[in-house]
Amino acid sequence: MKIMTVCGMGVGTSLMLKMTVESALAKLGRSAEVQHWDLGTVAGQEHDFIVTSDEFKDNFRDDPNVVFITNIMDVNEVQTKLSTYFAERGDQ
Repeated sequence: MKIMTVCGMGVGTSLMLKMTVESALAKLGRSAEVQHWDLGTVAGQEHDFIVTSDEFKDNFRDDPNVVFITNIMDVNEVQTKLSTYFAERGDQ
């Protein structure tokens, strides 16, 4: 599984979110390749789904494979939202 974390510049927020996603995945007993990217180039990259902050909802409004996070440092929020995402897709 390949997950992309995304922010405007692909440096600060997406890197912090990458670390939070990795922690959440570990708590869920899952592994994945997690990469951080900027908004402008993520579209050209192969991925299973994207994790990004609520700030970018307008950029991904038509994409069902995006998980939106309110607090990028909250491992519990990310864990819950990832778990819901997996369950909705039948990947428990």
